[in-house]
Amino acid sequence: MLTEKQLEHIKELQYVCEKEGNLQLKLNWDILRNREDESTDFFHYENGELAGFAGLYSFGNKAEICGMVKPSHRRKGIFSKLLNKALEVCAERKYSEILLNAPANSLSAKAFLMNVPCELLFSEYQMKWSESPIAEPSDVVVRLAKPCDLEAELELDISCFGFSREEAETFNARIKQENEQQFYVIEQNDTVVGKIRVHRDNKEAWIYGVAVFPHHQGKGIARQALATIIAKERKAGYDLFLEVEAKNEHALKLYESCGFQAFCVQDYYQYQTNKID
Repeated sequence: MLTEKQLEHIKELQYVCEKEGNLQLKLNWDILRNREDESTDFFHYENGELAGFAGLYSFGNKAEICGMVKPSHRRKGIFSKLLNKALEVCAERKYSEILLNAPANSLSAKAFLMNVPCELLFSEYQMKWSESPIAEPSDVVVRLAKPCDLEAELELDISCFGFSREEAETFNARIKQENEQQFYVIEQNDTVVGKIRVHRDNKEAWIYGVAVFPHHQGKGIARQALATIIAKERKAGYDLFLEVEAKNEHALKLYESCGFQAFCVQDYYQYQTNKID
């Protein structure tokens, strides 16, 4: 696991980089705080200060890489070295897809990525819920997941997110170890039809993994489940956030209709894996 000192150094560097660039980095703090694999975080120190950091995040057979370099230490090849180390791990693990994540408004990231064999694959909106009327759920129940719900959760990852069985099992085993996560299943007529999870961090509640079985979609189930979660988290004093791909128009319209508004955009670049040495 990362030490408290390492986490503090990452947080300090993140603050400096975000302030200088007026941007928001996506460092997946829920994962960083629960790391078990020491080979997925890469540090560059100079004179006792953290000057560069890159994190490798695994989602099934897909890997995401995000990082930063202190403004005063840029153009020294620091992030190139960190990225190469991360790519070496990716090659060893034979990930089928590698994505490089950067804030859409980061000029330094765009300049760096121009010299990396990658192409923009998609953009992701980070959205925050604004005060708006919350529809009362009718026949949809949202409850905490039980061990007996695992099979349905795996099937939802397979049918809704394109995971293989092995990827779904590995992914669920990892996220179920994260204490800040709350896992819910969505029921209709006493049948599990979907799932949703919430990660609480300070006074923020992030909604992830909204999924409804394909044959139950188009019935307003996701909207009712979101209304339940929104009401629950607001009552507990949390601000609500979520993420959605810009090209996923159906989900984007759903979230906007529930009161979510985009405040930040993250770009994802697909690394050309055939370029890995």
